[in-house]
Amino acid sequence: MTVARMYLNVVKTRFRSVKELGDKTLNQLEETQLHWAYNEDSNSIAVIVKHISGNMISRWTDFLTTDGEKATRNRDDEFTDSLQTKEEVMTVWEKGWQVFLDALHGLTEADLQGGVTIRGERHSVIDAIERQMSHYSQHVGQIVYIAKQIKGSEWQTVSIPKGQSRAFTESLLKKHQR
Repeated sequence: MTVARMYLNVVKTRFRSVKELGDKTLNQLEETQLHWAYNEDSNSIAVIVKHISGNMISRWTDFLTTDGEKATRNRDDEFTDSLQTKEEVMTVWEKGWQVFLDALHGLTEADLQGGVTIRGERHSVIDAIERQMSHYSQHVGQIVYIAKQIKGSEWQTVSIPKGQSRAFTESLLKKHQR
């Protein structure tokens, strides 16, 4: 396997993991909880979802051939809490991820050697992917953090439960020794 193929496989797996973390978090929340914000300068989960999706659609539509900041994107509007229902939030979430993952899955090893433009600035394809890994992971982390604050004792962990690190590691070691 080439390094390029290995890289594509790794980032696809990592991005699916980031999405799964967000999915598990969003599934725990009630509609009103999606709109909670600490204060007027903070973003609700619904707003963060809207922003991530807007970014994904803009950056990854015609990823290799057009500037990643599309003229049709209204980034400022992404920061208004206008999604009304949980269904709308989930639809926007899924649409962004679908556009992004479809584009990512369509990349070839040769594409990794090329470049793309974002806001008029040239980036290598690998740099553009890595920028998005950082960006999406940061925002999904915010979603998880906000949800944990909202849910309190009702929070169901989306990773390794507290006090279970050793048992989790041992189960993985057993699994991989087979």
